[in-house]
Amino acid sequence: MDDRTSTRHDLILVGGGLANSLIAWRLHTERPELRILLLEQGRHLGGNHTWSFHDTDLTEALRRWIAPLVSHRWPGYDVVFPEHARALTGGYASIASPDLARTIEAALGPLLRTGVHIAEITPTSVLLHDGETLHAHAVIDGRGIRGSRHLALGYQTFLGQEVRLHAPHGLTQPVIMDASVAQQGGYRFVYLLPFGPDRVLIEDTHYVDSAAWEPERLRANIAAYAAGRGWQIRDVLREEQGSLPIVLAGDFDRFWDELEGQPSVGLRAGLFHPTTGYSLPHAVRLAERIAALPDLAAPSLFAAIRDEARGEWQRQGFFRMLNRMLFLAGSADHRWRVMQRFYRLSAPLIARFYAGRLTLADKARLLTGKPPVPVLEAFVAVRKTQPHQIRNSE
Repeated sequence: MDDRTSTRHDLILVGGGLANSLIAWRLHTERPELRILLLEQGRHLGGNHTWSFHDTDLTEALRRWIAPLVSHRWPGYDVVFPEHARALTGGYASIASPDLARTIEAALGPLLRTGVHIAEITPTSVLLHDGETLHAHAVIDGRGIRGSRHLALGYQTFLGQEVRLHAPHGLTQPVIMDASVAQQGGYRFVYLLPFGPDRVLIEDTHYVDSAAWEPERLRANIAAYAAGRGWQIRDVLREEQGSLPIVLAGDFDRFWDELEGQPSVGLRAGLFHPTTGYSLPHAVRLAERIAALPDLAAPSLFAAIRDEARGEWQRQGFFRMLNRMLFLAGSADHRWRVMQRFYRLSAPLIARFYAGRLTLADKARLLTGKPPVPVLEAFVAVRKTQPHQIRNSE
């Protein structure tokens, strides 16, 4: 490799996923004088994903500036369980990666480089595989989740197929959980997003103890589910898959110390809802915060992102406790009972749960009444607040 260097930038963002794409777009919109550069290995930003959110997850101002990215919006959603079904009102929206890429790529123009392969990064430089070195006042790493012994995790594994049917599906709004299906060794549900009269995303989702999964089984599940609803699939338009972390316990300071001052965002920074895995609200709020920072030097940027993540971590302690009850107490095939009980609660509480902003009264309500898991096992699970306690009990 040679030692070519480039002109210094104010900010380089490595990885064109959701978080970095939103940061670059917001900075370019609000502070066009900044010299920013977004680097992505693939041909387009965003990969192959669908990101969803509830209107109540974001303030009106935040919803306004991401509105150009929204692919579909619905007035509510449904949930289905073996002993309970319910329709809830309240806006629900999805952003498809092609729409995100189309809008943000056009806005960034030459500030985006795709097909770039990274050899190494530091808080102020990026070494490319071809030997070119890029310099900046700060570099943000947004290349996805990293492993850490300072987090104990469960996993939400999923495979989704966007399909076109031979006849209309009859859905009027999303079904974000249909847990009436066979559970298959964990909390399993089917997620449905109707994108058109005969077009729907069918996603088979499992809350399981391991990130390992079998795509062929999930594809067979989707085919069986569609047949069970009387849907005949004409075409599979695309397929997306993933494994999202569900945080059970962790040591925030040690997790962040591992970064050694490297500004990081998205899943890499632990910025996602610990129970649902939704990351878009966190990415939007962080982009807004970074766009307002007076100092974008690496130490200041790292401190600001860590402060944002610390605030979320502190607010999410109750959610991690609920996750431990879900994963560690009772039979894996009966985890659906926890969520079924949850969806019998008030609609405002459910909205605050998804927004990650539960009140003290909400927390008390979630813990009162007959528990859907064995009491002793729940008590033991709640007390396991450190990762090693969970790993040692496996």
